[in-house]
Amino acid sequence: MLVYEGIKSGFIDDVDLGIIADKIRNKYIEVVKKRPSVPEFNSWKNSMQYMRGVLSDSEIPNNAGIAIEYNIPPTGCRIDFMMSGYNKDKSNVVIIELKQWDKANEVGEMDGIYKVNTYTGGGMRDVNHPSYQAMTYANLIKDYNEAVQLKDINVVPCAYLHNYYFEEDDTLKSNTYKEYTDKAPLFGHNDVVNLRNFIKKYIETGDDGNILYEIDHGRIRPSKMLQDSLRNMLKGNREFYMIDNQKIVYEYALRNAIDTVSRNEKNVMIVRGGPGTGKSVLAVNLLVELNNRNMTCFYVTKNAAPRSVYSSKLRGDFTQTYINHLFQGSGSFIDEERNKLDCLVVDEAHRLNAKSGMFQNKGENQIKEIINAAKFSVFFIDENQKVTLKDIGSEDLIKKFANEAGAGIYTFDLDSQFRCNGSDGYIAWLDRVLDIKDTANFDIDGFDYDFRVLDDPNEVRRLIEEKNKENNKSRIVAGYCWNWISEGKNNTEIHDIEIPEFNFGMSWNLGNSTTWAIDPESVNEVGCIHTCQGLEFDYIGVIIGEDLRYEDGHIVTDYTKRAKTDTSLNGIKKIANEQGEEVANKIADNIIKNTYRTLMTRGMKGCYVYCVDKGMQEYLKKLIIK
Repeated sequence: MLVYEGIKSGFIDDVDLGIIADKIRNKYIEVVKKRPSVPEFNSWKNSMQYMRGVLSDSEIPNNAGIAIEYNIPPTGCRIDFMMSGYNKDKSNVVIIELKQWDKANEVGEMDGIYKVNTYTGGGMRDVNHPSYQAMTYANLIKDYNEAVQLKDINVVPCAYLHNYYFEEDDTLKSNTYKEYTDKAPLFGHNDVVNLRNFIKKYIETGDDGNILYEIDHGRIRPSKMLQDSLRNMLKGNREFYMIDNQKIVYEYALRNAIDTVSRNEKNVMIVRGGPGTGKSVLAVNLLVELNNRNMTCFYVTKNAAPRSVYSSKLRGDFTQTYINHLFQGSGSFIDEERNKLDCLVVDEAHRLNAKSGMFQNKGENQIKEIINAAKFSVFFIDENQKVTLKDIGSEDLIKKFANEAGAGIYTFDLDSQFRCNGSDGYIAWLDRVLDIKDTANFDIDGFDYDFRVLDDPNEVRRLIEEKNKENNKSRIVAGYCWNWISEGKNNTEIHDIEIPEFNFGMSWNLGNSTTWAIDPESVNEVGCIHTCQGLEFDYIGVIIGEDLRYEDGHIVTDYTKRAKTDTSLNGIKKIANEQGEEVANKIADNIIKNTYRTLMTRGMKGCYVYCVDKGMQEYLKKLIIK
């Protein structure tokens, strides 16, 4: 998705007329659905003047393509500046990562992390090495854009720090980062001629922006999913380039873990991140690297579904004993002695429980037990994904037990978007639609995400079955508003979910519920929050039950419409009796909304919705139809 597109001559005219930043801002609002910050607007004014100077070379063709602020599907990453053209009939695109830096301080013993006083950041911030950033952005385009591959388009990255004067021994250009600077050369304030020559090497003749058009309209290849890449990751292969603050958080976690263990200290790290921000990918990368460094490190999650899917994918390459050892449930540390383990990487920490065991009668608190067991523990958390009354994982509680254990505490945020085709806007829109929190996103028009509200649940099923034929990565899920009468009967003729007016009937998962996400026949069954949380799909179909309705201009939740076989809200009636209906309704309201938010963000490419409640159906349709 391009914010600004044109050719060199038009770009120079826009800069000379003083309207380039206004054009970028107006298109940005139209495309991204939010207003840019004042510093961001000013950075466009500043940087584009410098790029205009770079392009003031008659040997750079006037009809070379120009693009500004290109959003890379399926991520939320944006490339500052792109140029396109030909060199000996070879199609080329030059990526230029622009930086406002005038100095940079290397953060010791962390790969490619710098502290800089950024133009848009309002103070010192941790950032990635510019060449690393440009290189990873180029790799994303190569990996995911089919046009780049089919049309053999060469993508060449570089970085231009137009306010930066490089010292002779500048760490940005040291041999430590030669891997990055070789692939994405670095240019500073006095390197205009060198940058011009770099551009001219790849763009001898112009293309009128046609190559950029091909990329912008190129089909997005199937996204890499963690469950499919896990085998290669555990074998030491790089499957995912961590980008933006994902890389920064990884480097801090790695350094803190190494320092904590070597000094025999105790520390806790909390990483906040919404759906699709790469929490699980980061967690597994840490697991692999820490084990490679001969530390005792386990991946921990309360939800059995991801662990079972990972186990199924790894079977045959690793022993079951090794797999079970590496991926552990959150109730495994009840009797573990203090600091017995080096590191624990806790995914979906919001799903942690107080008690453990089948009857919830073991241990004291899973958070406390995890912190006790490991010298260094990392908790990946999104409190808006708590979906049962038993989910007690919170930042406050983690800090409480960390303080009691005498542990240091570090907090970080993940904000890069890797799901929902990289659309932060879709998730912000969903938060507003479900009345979870107020955001500026009123509609999803223009988002590169296939969101549809369908009038017939059979149409949801048809679309999901059609999409699933491509790669077995599409599924139907529903709110838990229908009793699981087919449990253990393995009979597809028994329909748990029935919508008579459409002659629609399907069963809840009939086979192994923990591997429902990948079982070939499970596209014919409906999953729930417990079978899909923590996992990804290409497309997700969501049936919203009567526990979420739209009445008198408001979203209404109703826990009495949940199925009797659903244990998510066990104990809510007791809360109502002891603390009042208002308290119970508020607790249940959060859980029901979080459940649908989680379900509606499982799809990387699209989400198809049917609502049992006609009011909810019409409400959603009005929001997406102008």
